[in-house]
Amino acid sequence: MTADSRKFQRLRESMVKNQIEARGITDPDVLRAMRTVPRHLFVSEALMDQAYADHPLPIGEQQTISQPYIVAHMTQALALGPDDRVLEIGTGSGYQAAVLAQIVFRVYTIETIRSLHMRARKLFDDLKYSNIVTHYGDGTNGWKDESPFDAIMVTAGAPDIPIPLVNQLAEGGRMVLPVGGRLAQDMIKLYRDVDGIHQSSLGGCRFVKLVGEHGWEQ
Repeated sequence: MTADSRKFQRLRESMVKNQIEARGITDPDVLRAMRTVPRHLFVSEALMDQAYADHPLPIGEQQTISQPYIVAHMTQALALGPDDRVLEIGTGSGYQAAVLAQIVFRVYTIETIRSLHMRARKLFDDLKYSNIVTHYGDGTNGWKDESPFDAIMVTAGAPDIPIPLVNQLAEGGRMVLPVGGRLAQDMIKLYRDVDGIHQSSLGGCRFVKLVGEHGWEQ
């Protein structure tokens, strides 16, 4: 292991201990994933030393990589299992999909910005994440051909809950997404069972806007 590798491993351990476990994240699979994925590779070289800090970072195209705690919080909220098929709306840097891929059977991730889609896909190939399937397009329409999904995560703020995504949830499926205004949202969790859709709040948050047919206009 190189000196850089040891440094980033120490930073990951500190991130998990001080930012994630300290705030109540207890799911062992989530903690393991956060300790495993090399977050510094999902940001520019100039920002690598900040990759494990307690805040989001820019990734270009006016987009961000989410704060580590938010990644862990949303992942834990989905109550994931090893056989789950998960849809992610908003690939971005690819970091969230990489975390999900440590836990579940397969991740389907959609990005509406071509440059981010291409960059993330190359990184997944380089890191040999063979259970991540990527798509370039309007994520607010979901991925009907691969549905239904056991879980759906939306990593951008929507003005309303996109109905196509709700329709692509399997029975027993969970969805987590930020819903609200352009500057601040409420983190919503949906659960589908035989009686229908149940909704609860996970607290306030701030995400970039979700652009698409069932989101904000460009």
